[in-house]
Amino acid sequence: MQERKASKKQILLITSLIFGLFFGAGNLIFPVQMGQMSGGHWLPAVSGFLLTGCVLPYLAMLGMALTKSTSVFDIAKPVAPWFATIMIIAIHFSLGPLFATPRTAATAFAMGISPLVPAAYQQLAMLIFSAIFFIMVYYLSIKESNLMKWVGKYLNPLFLILLALILLVALILPMGGLDQKITGAYQASAGFQGILEGYNTMDCLALLAFAVSVVYSVKNMGFSDKQVPKLLAKSGFLAILLESIIYIATTLLGVSSLGIMPISANGGAALSNIINHYTGNVGILLTAVIVTLAVFTTAMGLSASFSQDLHRIFPKISYKNWLRIITIGSFITANAGLTKIIEFSTPFLMIIYPFALALTILAVLNKWVKQDKTIYRFIMAFIAIPAFIDGLLSSQWAKTDFATSIASAYQNLIPLASEGFGWVLPAIIGAIVALIFRAFLPKKAAA
Repeated sequence: MQERKASKKQILLITSLIFGLFFGAGNLIFPVQMGQMSGGHWLPAVSGFLLTGCVLPYLAMLGMALTKSTSVFDIAKPVAPWFATIMIIAIHFSLGPLFATPRTAATAFAMGISPLVPAAYQQLAMLIFSAIFFIMVYYLSIKESNLMKWVGKYLNPLFLILLALILLVALILPMGGLDQKITGAYQASAGFQGILEGYNTMDCLALLAFAVSVVYSVKNMGFSDKQVPKLLAKSGFLAILLESIIYIATTLLGVSSLGIMPISANGGAALSNIINHYTGNVGILLTAVIVTLAVFTTAMGLSASFSQDLHRIFPKISYKNWLRIITIGSFITANAGLTKIIEFSTPFLMIIYPFALALTILAVLNKWVKQDKTIYRFIMAFIAIPAFIDGLLSSQWAKTDFATSIASAYQNLIPLASEGFGWVLPAIIGAIVALIFRAFLPKKAAA
Protein backbone atom coordinates (compact mmCIF):
# COMPACT_ATOMS: atom_id res chain seq x y z
CA MET A 1 0.00 0.00 0.00
CA GLN A 2 1.36 3.40 -0.98
CA GLU A 3 2.17 5.72 1.92
CA ARG A 4 0.42 9.07 1.84
CA LYS A 5 2.49 12.21 1.46
CA ALA A 6 2.52 14.79 4.25
CA SER A 7 0.87 18.10 3.36
CA LYS A 8 2.49 21.48 4.03
CA LYS A 9 -0.10 22.09 6.77
CA GLN A 10 0.86 18.81 8.48
CA ILE A 11 4.57 19.64 8.23
CA LEU A 12 3.92 23.04 9.83
CA LEU A 13 1.80 21.41 12.55
CA ILE A 14 4.62 19.00 13.45
CA THR A 15 7.09 21.90 13.28
CA SER A 16 4.95 23.86 15.74
CA LEU A 17 4.81 20.89 18.11
CA ILE A 18 8.59 20.41 18.03
CA PHE A 19 9.22 24.13 18.52
CA GLY A 20 6.86 24.10 21.50
CA LEU A 21 8.96 21.35 23.10
CA PHE A 22 12.20 23.21 22.41
CA PHE A 23 11.21 26.68 23.48
CA GLY A 24 10.97 27.38 27.21
CA ALA A 25 12.27 29.66 29.94
CA GLY A 26 15.95 28.87 29.37
CA ASN A 27 15.69 29.59 25.67
CA LEU A 28 14.78 33.19 26.48
CA ILE A 29 17.37 34.03 29.09
CA PHE A 30 20.63 32.28 28.20
CA PRO A 31 21.26 33.78 24.72
CA VAL A 32 20.77 37.32 26.07
CA GLN A 33 23.20 36.74 28.94
CA MET A 34 25.66 35.05 26.59
CA GLY A 35 25.48 38.13 24.35
CA GLN A 36 26.34 40.38 27.29
CA MET A 37 29.23 38.15 28.36
CA SER A 38 30.70 37.38 24.92
CA GLY A 39 30.58 40.96 23.57
CA GLY A 40 32.71 41.22 20.45
CA HIS A 41 33.23 37.43 20.43
CA TRP A 42 29.49 36.82 19.93
CA LEU A 43 29.85 34.90 16.63
CA PRO A 44 31.90 31.91 17.89
CA ALA A 45 29.85 31.97 21.12
CA VAL A 46 26.48 31.74 19.35
CA SER A 47 27.87 29.10 16.96
CA GLY A 48 28.77 26.89 19.93
CA PHE A 49 25.42 27.63 21.57
CA LEU A 50 23.52 26.51 18.46
CA LEU A 51 25.37 23.19 18.52
CA THR A 52 24.16 22.16 21.99
CA GLY A 53 21.01 24.29 22.03
CA CYS A 54 19.63 23.23 18.62
CA VAL A 55 21.55 20.54 16.72
CA LEU A 56 21.96 18.02 19.55
CA PRO A 57 18.31 18.21 20.71
CA TYR A 58 17.32 17.65 17.07
CA LEU A 59 19.56 14.56 16.96
CA ALA A 60 18.07 13.35 20.27
CA MET A 61 14.61 13.44 18.73
CA LEU A 62 15.79 11.58 15.62
CA GLY A 63 17.64 9.05 17.79
CA MET A 64 14.47 8.24 19.73
CA ALA A 65 12.63 7.65 16.44
CA LEU A 66 15.40 5.58 14.83
CA THR A 67 15.75 3.27 17.85
CA LYS A 68 11.94 3.07 18.31
CA SER A 69 12.45 4.04 21.96
CA THR A 70 9.47 5.00 24.13
CA SER A 71 11.52 6.68 26.89
CA VAL A 72 15.03 7.52 28.10
CA PHE A 73 15.01 4.09 29.76
CA ASP A 74 14.88 2.37 26.35
CA ILE A 75 17.66 4.46 24.83
CA ALA A 76 19.97 3.78 27.83
CA LYS A 77 18.99 0.13 28.48
CA PRO A 78 21.76 -1.38 26.28
CA VAL A 79 24.23 -0.29 28.99
CA ALA A 80 22.25 -1.96 31.81
CA PRO A 81 18.77 -1.64 33.36
CA TRP A 82 20.24 -0.04 36.50
CA PHE A 83 22.05 2.57 34.37
CA ALA A 84 18.85 3.30 32.42
CA THR A 85 16.95 3.76 35.71
CA ILE A 86 19.59 6.19 37.01
CA MET A 87 19.50 8.15 33.72
CA ILE A 88 15.73 8.53 33.66
CA ILE A 89 15.69 9.61 37.34
CA ALA A 90 18.59 12.05 36.82
CA ILE A 91 17.05 13.59 33.70
CA HIS A 92 13.57 13.92 35.19
CA PHE A 93 14.83 15.41 38.47
CA SER A 94 16.96 17.93 36.54
CA LEU A 95 13.96 18.78 34.35
CA GLY A 96 11.76 18.59 37.43
CA PRO A 97 12.21 19.92 40.98
CA LEU A 98 15.96 20.61 40.83
CA PHE A 99 16.36 22.99 37.89
CA ALA A 100 14.08 23.36 34.86
CA THR A 101 10.64 23.48 36.51
CA PRO A 102 11.68 25.94 39.28
CA ARG A 103 13.34 28.02 36.55
CA THR A 104 9.95 28.62 34.90
CA ALA A 105 8.66 30.48 37.96
CA ALA A 106 12.03 32.15 38.64
CA THR A 107 12.25 33.42 35.03
CA ALA A 108 8.69 34.76 35.06
CA PHE A 109 9.41 36.56 38.35
CA ALA A 110 12.79 37.95 37.22
CA MET A 111 11.40 39.25 33.92
CA GLY A 112 7.98 40.49 34.92
CA ILE A 113 7.52 40.96 38.66
CA SER A 114 10.94 41.75 40.10
CA PRO A 115 11.41 45.11 38.25
CA LEU A 116 8.15 46.37 39.78
CA VAL A 117 8.90 45.36 43.41
CA PRO A 118 11.09 47.40 45.84
CA ALA A 119 14.35 45.68 46.78
CA ALA A 120 13.27 45.18 50.41
CA TYR A 121 10.27 43.07 49.36
CA GLN A 122 11.85 40.96 46.61
CA GLN A 123 12.09 37.72 48.63
CA LEU A 124 8.56 38.01 50.02
CA ALA A 125 7.16 38.77 46.54
CA MET A 126 8.95 35.74 45.11
CA LEU A 127 7.62 33.54 47.92
CA ILE A 128 4.01 34.60 47.25
CA PHE A 129 4.36 34.50 43.46
CA SER A 130 5.98 31.03 43.38
CA ALA A 131 3.45 29.63 45.90
CA ILE A 132 0.51 30.73 43.73
CA PHE A 133 2.33 29.56 40.57
CA PHE A 134 2.99 26.00 41.80
CA ILE A 135 -0.37 25.59 43.56
CA MET A 136 -1.99 26.34 40.20
CA VAL A 137 0.42 23.95 38.42
CA TYR A 138 -0.55 21.19 40.88
CA TYR A 139 -4.29 21.83 40.66
CA LEU A 140 -4.41 22.12 36.85
CA SER A 141 -2.15 19.09 36.34
CA ILE A 142 -4.66 16.94 38.28
CA LYS A 143 -7.82 18.43 36.83
CA GLU A 144 -8.43 18.31 33.11
CA SER A 145 -8.18 21.85 31.83
CA ASN A 146 -8.15 23.67 28.51
CA LEU A 147 -5.82 26.32 29.93
CA MET A 148 -2.70 24.56 28.66
CA LYS A 149 -4.06 24.32 25.10
CA TRP A 150 -5.38 27.89 25.20
CA VAL A 151 -2.12 29.34 26.42
CA GLY A 152 -0.08 27.21 24.03
CA LYS A 153 -2.22 28.23 21.08
CA TYR A 154 -2.54 31.97 21.79
CA LEU A 155 -0.13 33.19 24.49
CA ASN A 156 3.10 31.61 23.18
CA PRO A 157 2.60 33.15 19.71
CA LEU A 158 1.67 36.45 21.38
CA PHE A 159 4.92 36.42 23.34
CA LEU A 160 6.90 35.63 20.18
CA ILE A 161 5.20 38.57 18.44
CA LEU A 162 6.17 40.84 21.37
CA LEU A 163 9.74 39.51 21.25
CA ALA A 164 9.86 40.03 17.48
CA LEU A 165 8.71 43.65 17.92
CA ILE A 166 11.42 44.27 20.55
CA LEU A 167 14.04 42.74 18.24
CA LEU A 168 12.80 44.84 15.31
CA VAL A 169 12.92 48.07 17.36
CA ALA A 170 16.39 47.09 18.63
CA LEU A 171 17.53 46.61 15.04
CA ILE A 172 16.24 50.07 14.06
CA LEU A 173 17.34 51.78 17.30
CA PRO A 174 20.29 49.75 18.64
CA MET A 175 21.56 50.46 22.16
CA GLY A 176 25.14 50.07 20.98
CA GLY A 177 27.45 48.42 18.46
CA LEU A 178 28.56 44.77 18.36
CA ASP A 179 32.20 45.44 19.24
CA GLN A 180 31.63 45.34 23.01
CA LYS A 181 33.76 44.27 25.99
CA ILE A 182 34.42 40.53 26.28
CA THR A 183 34.07 39.02 29.77
CA GLY A 184 35.60 36.00 31.53
CA ALA A 185 36.09 32.71 29.66
CA TYR A 186 34.68 34.24 26.46
CA GLN A 187 37.98 36.10 26.02
CA ALA A 188 39.98 32.90 25.33
CA SER A 189 37.46 30.27 24.17
CA ALA A 190 34.13 31.83 23.21
CA GLY A 191 33.09 28.86 21.04
CA PHE A 192 33.58 26.27 23.79
CA GLN A 193 31.92 28.56 26.32
CA GLY A 194 28.94 28.90 23.99
CA ILE A 195 28.67 25.10 23.81
CA LEU A 196 28.64 24.91 27.62
CA GLU A 197 26.04 27.70 27.77
CA GLY A 198 23.85 25.63 25.45
CA TYR A 199 23.85 22.88 28.11
CA ASN A 200 21.87 25.25 30.33
CA THR A 201 18.85 25.24 28.00
CA MET A 202 18.52 21.53 28.91
CA ASP A 203 16.93 20.97 25.50
CA CYS A 204 18.89 17.80 24.74
CA LEU A 205 17.71 16.29 28.05
CA ALA A 206 14.16 17.52 27.42
CA LEU A 207 14.04 16.05 23.92
CA LEU A 208 15.30 12.69 25.22
CA ALA A 209 12.47 12.79 27.75
CA PHE A 210 9.69 14.15 25.53
CA ALA A 211 10.58 13.14 21.93
CA VAL A 212 8.34 10.11 22.25
CA SER A 213 5.38 12.52 22.53
CA VAL A 214 6.26 13.94 19.11
CA VAL A 215 6.74 10.44 17.65
CA TYR A 216 3.31 9.31 18.89
CA SER A 217 1.70 12.54 17.67
CA VAL A 218 3.11 11.97 14.17
CA LYS A 219 1.93 8.34 14.18
CA ASN A 220 -1.54 9.45 15.31
CA MET A 221 -1.71 11.67 12.23
CA GLY A 222 -1.76 8.45 10.19
CA PHE A 223 1.91 8.13 9.22
CA SER A 224 3.86 4.87 9.32
CA ASP A 225 6.93 4.01 11.42
CA LYS A 226 9.03 4.27 8.26
CA GLN A 227 7.83 7.84 7.58
CA VAL A 228 8.37 9.15 11.13
CA PRO A 229 12.17 9.79 10.96
CA LYS A 230 11.83 11.59 7.59
CA LEU A 231 8.98 13.77 8.84
CA LEU A 232 10.87 14.57 12.05
CA ALA A 233 13.98 15.43 10.03
CA LYS A 234 12.05 17.87 7.82
CA SER A 235 9.85 19.43 10.53
CA GLY A 236 12.68 19.43 13.07
CA PHE A 237 14.91 21.33 10.65
CA LEU A 238 12.26 24.05 10.28
CA ALA A 239 11.81 24.26 14.07
CA ILE A 240 15.58 24.49 14.58
CA LEU A 241 15.87 27.15 11.88
CA LEU A 242 13.26 29.32 13.63
CA GLU A 243 14.86 28.80 17.03
CA SER A 244 18.33 29.52 15.64
CA ILE A 245 17.11 32.86 14.26
CA ILE A 246 15.67 33.74 17.69
CA TYR A 247 18.91 32.69 19.44
CA ILE A 248 21.09 34.77 17.13
CA ALA A 249 18.78 37.80 17.40
CA THR A 250 18.54 37.66 21.22
CA THR A 251 22.33 37.17 21.49
CA LEU A 252 22.87 40.31 19.38
CA LEU A 253 20.31 42.07 21.58
CA GLY A 254 22.44 41.20 24.62
CA VAL A 255 25.64 42.40 22.92
CA SER A 256 24.20 45.76 21.86
CA SER A 257 22.63 46.34 25.31
CA LEU A 258 26.16 46.82 26.71
CA GLY A 259 26.17 50.17 24.93
CA ILE A 260 23.96 51.67 27.67
CA MET A 261 23.78 49.15 30.55
CA PRO A 262 26.10 46.90 32.59
CA ILE A 263 26.03 43.10 32.55
CA SER A 264 22.99 41.85 34.50
CA ALA A 265 23.03 39.18 37.22
CA ASN A 266 21.19 36.75 34.91
CA GLY A 267 19.54 36.59 31.50
CA GLY A 268 16.04 37.12 32.87
CA ALA A 269 17.04 40.41 34.47
CA ALA A 270 18.95 41.40 31.30
CA LEU A 271 15.95 40.83 29.02
CA SER A 272 13.68 42.62 31.48
CA ASN A 273 16.02 45.65 31.53
CA ILE A 274 16.11 45.70 27.73
CA ILE A 275 12.31 45.53 27.43
CA ASN A 276 12.02 48.27 30.06
CA HIS A 277 14.43 50.43 28.02
CA TYR A 278 12.27 50.22 24.90
CA THR A 279 8.74 50.07 26.34
CA GLY A 280 8.87 51.27 29.97
CA ASN A 281 6.68 49.81 32.73
CA VAL A 282 3.80 49.12 30.33
CA GLY A 283 6.01 46.71 28.41
CA ILE A 284 7.20 45.11 31.65
CA LEU A 285 3.60 44.53 32.78
CA LEU A 286 2.67 43.02 29.43
CA THR A 287 5.79 40.86 29.54
CA ALA A 288 4.94 39.75 33.10
CA VAL A 289 1.52 38.45 32.06
CA ILE A 290 2.59 36.82 28.80
CA VAL A 291 5.83 35.25 30.05
CA THR A 292 4.15 33.91 33.21
CA LEU A 293 1.40 32.24 31.21
CA ALA A 294 3.85 31.01 28.55
CA VAL A 295 6.19 29.31 31.05
CA PHE A 296 3.19 28.05 33.03
CA THR A 297 2.37 25.56 30.25
CA THR A 298 6.00 24.41 30.33
CA ALA A 299 5.78 23.87 34.10
CA MET A 300 2.57 21.87 33.67
CA GLY A 301 4.10 19.72 30.94
CA LEU A 302 7.28 19.06 32.93
CA SER A 303 5.31 18.25 36.09
CA ALA A 304 2.93 15.85 34.33
CA SER A 305 5.78 14.09 32.50
CA PHE A 306 7.85 13.79 35.70
CA SER A 307 4.92 12.31 37.63
CA GLN A 308 3.83 9.91 34.87
CA ASP A 309 7.30 8.48 34.15
CA LEU A 310 8.36 8.10 37.78
CA HIS A 311 4.99 6.54 38.68
CA ARG A 312 5.70 4.03 35.89
CA ILE A 313 9.11 3.18 37.40
CA PHE A 314 7.96 3.30 41.03
CA PRO A 315 4.24 2.35 40.87
CA LYS A 316 3.87 2.21 44.68
CA ILE A 317 4.08 6.02 44.69
CA SER A 318 0.96 7.42 43.05
CA TYR A 319 0.87 9.99 40.25
CA LYS A 320 -0.59 12.54 42.69
CA ASN A 321 2.22 12.01 45.21
CA TRP A 322 4.89 12.41 42.50
CA LEU A 323 3.07 15.58 41.46
CA ARG A 324 3.24 16.83 45.04
CA ILE A 325 6.97 16.05 45.14
CA ILE A 326 7.73 18.05 41.99
CA THR A 327 5.53 21.06 42.85
CA ILE A 328 6.72 21.35 46.47
CA GLY A 329 10.34 20.71 45.45
CA SER A 330 10.12 23.24 42.61
CA PHE A 331 8.59 25.84 44.95
CA ILE A 332 11.52 25.43 47.38
CA THR A 333 14.16 25.54 44.64
CA ALA A 334 12.56 28.51 42.85
CA ASN A 335 12.94 30.62 45.98
CA ALA A 336 16.71 30.27 45.77
CA GLY A 337 16.42 32.73 42.85
CA LEU A 338 17.24 32.42 39.16
CA THR A 339 20.95 33.20 39.57
CA LYS A 340 21.40 30.52 42.25
CA ILE A 341 19.43 27.93 40.26
CA ILE A 342 21.73 28.45 37.27
CA GLU A 343 24.79 28.36 39.53
CA PHE A 344 24.08 25.05 41.23
CA SER A 345 22.66 23.39 38.11
CA THR A 346 25.96 23.72 36.23
CA PRO A 347 27.95 20.93 38.01
CA PHE A 348 25.02 18.51 37.66
CA LEU A 349 24.68 19.27 33.95
CA MET A 350 28.44 18.89 33.41
CA ILE A 351 28.11 15.33 34.79
CA ILE A 352 24.92 14.20 33.06
CA TYR A 353 25.35 15.85 29.64
CA PRO A 354 28.31 13.71 28.43
CA PHE A 355 26.24 10.56 29.02
CA ALA A 356 23.15 12.10 27.36
CA LEU A 357 25.15 13.31 24.34
CA ALA A 358 26.89 9.94 23.91
CA LEU A 359 23.54 8.12 24.09
CA THR A 360 22.11 10.56 21.53
CA ILE A 361 24.98 10.01 19.07
CA LEU A 362 24.80 6.22 19.50
CA ALA A 363 21.04 6.32 18.85
CA VAL A 364 21.51 8.36 15.65
CA LEU A 365 24.17 5.83 14.51
CA ASN A 366 21.87 2.91 15.37
CA LYS A 367 21.94 1.61 11.79
CA TRP A 368 25.57 0.61 12.41
CA VAL A 369 25.72 0.36 16.21
CA LYS A 370 22.47 -1.66 16.53
CA GLN A 371 22.30 -0.86 20.28
CA ASP A 372 25.30 -3.15 20.83
CA LYS A 373 25.82 -3.62 24.58
CA THR A 374 29.63 -3.86 24.36
CA ILE A 375 29.96 -0.54 22.52
CA TYR A 376 27.52 1.22 24.87
CA ARG A 377 29.18 -0.12 28.03
CA PHE A 378 32.75 0.71 27.05
CA ILE A 379 31.86 4.27 25.97
CA MET A 380 29.88 4.99 29.16
CA ALA A 381 32.66 3.52 31.33
CA PHE A 382 35.33 5.67 29.65
CA ILE A 383 33.13 8.78 29.97
CA ALA A 384 32.35 8.36 33.68
CA ILE A 385 35.57 9.66 35.32
CA PRO A 386 36.02 12.78 33.11
CA ALA A 387 32.31 13.63 33.49
CA PHE A 388 32.52 13.57 37.29
CA ILE A 389 35.78 15.55 37.25
CA ASP A 390 34.16 18.20 35.01
CA GLY A 391 31.26 18.35 37.48
CA LEU A 392 33.68 18.81 40.40
CA LEU A 393 35.66 21.53 38.61
CA SER A 394 32.50 23.53 37.85
CA SER A 395 31.22 23.32 41.44
CA GLN A 396 31.80 25.39 44.57
CA TRP A 397 34.61 22.99 45.54
CA ALA A 398 36.65 23.81 42.41
CA LYS A 399 39.08 26.02 44.36
CA THR A 400 39.91 23.49 47.08
CA ASP A 401 43.46 22.05 47.14
CA PHE A 402 42.10 18.60 46.21
CA ALA A 403 40.20 19.90 43.16
CA THR A 404 43.10 22.14 42.09
CA SER A 405 45.55 19.21 42.08
CA ILE A 406 43.11 17.07 40.07
CA ALA A 407 42.46 19.92 37.63
CA SER A 408 46.18 20.42 36.98
CA ALA A 409 46.81 16.78 36.11
CA TYR A 410 43.53 16.34 34.23
CA GLN A 411 43.83 19.45 32.07
CA ASN A 412 47.47 18.79 31.21
CA LEU A 413 46.83 15.15 30.33
CA ILE A 414 43.49 15.17 28.46
CA PRO A 415 42.86 17.31 25.33
CA LEU A 416 39.91 19.76 25.62
CA ALA A 417 39.71 19.17 29.40
CA SER A 418 40.42 22.83 30.18
CA GLU A 419 37.41 23.79 28.01
CA GLY A 420 35.07 21.38 29.83
CA PHE A 421 35.15 18.61 27.21
CA GLY A 422 37.62 16.16 28.72
CA TRP A 423 35.11 13.35 28.10
CA VAL A 424 35.28 13.54 24.27
CA LEU A 425 38.62 11.75 23.71
CA PRO A 426 37.88 9.04 26.33
CA ALA A 427 34.51 8.40 24.60
CA ILE A 428 36.28 7.91 21.25
CA ILE A 429 38.90 5.65 22.88
CA GLY A 430 36.08 3.68 24.55
CA ALA A 431 34.43 3.11 21.16
CA ILE A 432 37.74 1.93 19.63
CA VAL A 433 38.45 -0.42 22.55
CA ALA A 434 34.91 -1.82 22.28
CA LEU A 435 35.36 -2.57 18.56
CA ILE A 436 38.72 -4.27 19.22
CA PHE A 437 37.21 -6.22 22.12
CA ARG A 438 34.33 -7.39 19.90
CA ALA A 439 36.72 -8.43 17.12
CA PHE A 440 38.40 -10.95 19.43
CA LEU A 441 35.18 -12.29 20.98
CA PRO A 442 33.03 -15.08 19.53
CA LYS A 443 29.85 -13.66 18.00
CA LYS A 444 27.57 -15.15 20.67
CA ALA A 445 29.68 -13.71 23.52
CA ALA A 446 29.77 -10.25 21.91
CA ALA A 447 26.02 -10.12 21.39
